[in-house]
Amino acid sequence: MPEISYEDFAKLDIRVGTVLAVEPVPETEKLLKCTIDFGEMGTRTIVSGIAQWKTSEDLVGKQLPYIVNLAPRMLRGVESQGMLLATSDDDGVVLLYPERILSPGTKLR
Repeated sequence: MPEISYEDFAKLDIRVGTVLAVEPVPETEKLLKCTIDFGEMGTRTIVSGIAQWKTSEDLVGKQLPYIVNLAPRMLRGVESQGMLLATSDDDGVVLLYPERILSPGTKLR
């Protein structure tokens, strides 16, 4: 595994966002279009490839970590303005939650 410097890691802006709404991306089986509240940063649309494992009911109201300083990317006609941080194992996607409720937009340090 390649090693990176602390300076490279520090370039990532990782924030806690609260999921406000979720809908499937049309004509896909894997993508969900999520509206995320980042507090003073406003709301963003973030597309995640987790539809096989998670539903709207699983996500709405949850607080999750997102990388918010990635360049926007078009995914199946929807502009994604960040990336969900999650992992997976043989049983599917595993989401990462804060230990307690935080203000939307709280920066991970």
